Amino acid sequence: MTLSQREREEFLAEPHVGALSVTEHPSRAPLTIPIWYHYTPGGPLWIRTGPDSRKARAIHAAGRFTLMVQRTQPTVRYVSVEGPVTATTKDTREHAWQMASRYLPEDKVAAFVEYDLTQLGEHVVITMQPEHWIAADLGGF
Repeated sequence: MTLSQREREEFLAEPHVGALSVTEHPSRAPLTIPIWYHYTPGGPLWIRTGPDSRKARAIHAAGRFTLMVQRTQPTVRYVSVEGPVTATTKDTREHAWQMASRYLPEDKVAAFVEYDLTQLGEHVVITMQPEHWIAADLGGF
C-alpha cells in the first residue's frame, strides 16, 4: 500500500538508520552504506561525514544520492528518497548534538558528542533535497 505524503514524511522523520546509496563509478553498482541522518517533514535531509570519506567523494562527484529507511514491525514499511545535493557546509557542535540526540539516549549524548568531536576527525554536513520518493507499507504481510 502506498503511503500518503504526510505518512512518508513522518516515517522518514523517525530515527531510523538509513541506507545511503550513491553512484561511485559507472562500471560498478552503487556504494551503499548505513548512516545516521536528519530530516524534518517538508525540509531537506542532511547527513554528517568526513570531508574526504569515500561516501563524501562519491556524493560530490554524483551531485545526488539516495537514502532508504525501513522497519519490519509492526508492519513492513519503507521510504526511499533521492535528490540533489543542495549544500555542503562545515560541521558544528550543534549539528553533532542534534544528530546524536536523535539516535542515542539523552544521558549518552554529551559523551558521544565529545568523543565524536575530539576523536573522529573533521566532518561536513551534506544536505539533500528529497525530489523522488518511493514508499510503501505492506500491512500485515
